[in-house]
Amino acid sequence: MAKPLRNTPIRSWQAGDVVQGYALLTKKELRQDRNGKSFMDLEVVDASGSMVAKIWNDSPALNGVFEPHRFIAFRGSVKLYRDQLQLSIDECREATEEDRRFGFDETLLVPSTREDVDDLWRRLERLLGEEVERPVLRRLARETLAAHGTALRQHPAAKSMHHAYRGGLLEHVVSMAELAMAVCRHYRDLDRDLLLLGVLFHDLGKLQELGAMPVNDYTLVGRLVGHVVLGRDLLRERCAAIEDFPEDLQLLLEHMVLAHQGRKEFSSPVEPMTPEALALHFLDDLDSKLNQLRASREAQPGVQYHRGLGRFVYLPVIGELGERVEAVAVEVRESVAVEEVEEAVEEAAAEPRPLTLFE
Repeated sequence: MAKPLRNTPIRSWQAGDVVQGYALLTKKELRQDRNGKSFMDLEVVDASGSMVAKIWNDSPALNGVFEPHRFIAFRGSVKLYRDQLQLSIDECREATEEDRRFGFDETLLVPSTREDVDDLWRRLERLLGEEVERPVLRRLARETLAAHGTALRQHPAAKSMHHAYRGGLLEHVVSMAELAMAVCRHYRDLDRDLLLLGVLFHDLGKLQELGAMPVNDYTLVGRLVGHVVLGRDLLRERCAAIEDFPEDLQLLLEHMVLAHQGRKEFSSPVEPMTPEALALHFLDDLDSKLNQLRASREAQPGVQYHRGLGRFVYLPVIGELGERVEAVAVEVRESVAVEEVEEAVEEAAAEPRPLTLFE
């Protein structure tokens, strides 16, 4: 049996690799195959990416003690199934403090935006502070950032569909705000103030709908109410804090928040009925879908079936991206090989100790 690659980023894994390390477990479902045998359907995540994982009926890991939204230690092999890489797990348990001596580090396992959060924040403050013309709407934006800025900088934008990582909501909002500026330059009859404030508030309800990373799961109020209505409530709360806030502007902003999903079957209480509400919906849809495709390309380029879009997509490797990923993979493999030799020498000279999952 090949010696496992230890603590290598998920994005560097290839079919045939035997791997062991640590990950954040984001999904755990007990299912049955067509023959009635039980297996576990999982998703493992680190800062580099994610992968579907399985624990089959004959694996001792099926009886392991580990829960979703916790950090796990695992050993398994990477396989290609229906043109998709997946991890077949042989051993698995929850990570412990003892695992730190073997490389366990939560900061390497929580998916996070690749953008500089401070830079994203400065760009958002500049857009809302300099490009919004109405004083009352500038004040609304400023006080909203003051009230919710800390959470906004850290929160994911979704559980799994798009920007589902720490800082993802801020990245999504800034991207949409900058797109909104470009759209307003082209369609000069759009109300830029309303569109920028709509961008700020449209997903703000997700601060209450979802738990912060690494949990990133629906809260009770998120399940029972949902981020659309929660966002409208946050908007009303911030408007109420400003004396004599114009009722007409508040109504238009409420409509944008309530309609931003676009269709009633997609959880919009109403569908877009103003130009700004329609523009907000399409900006949201564009940014979220392109983020999904970027993540899919980085995980596995080529032709693949995209569940979010409900169709096959073609995602070719972008030159520099492909070269960079391959270089990282080679560097990781070489460094792991050297590290294991050094560890073997050290362990041979050490006092005997109990074996763990990683020995």
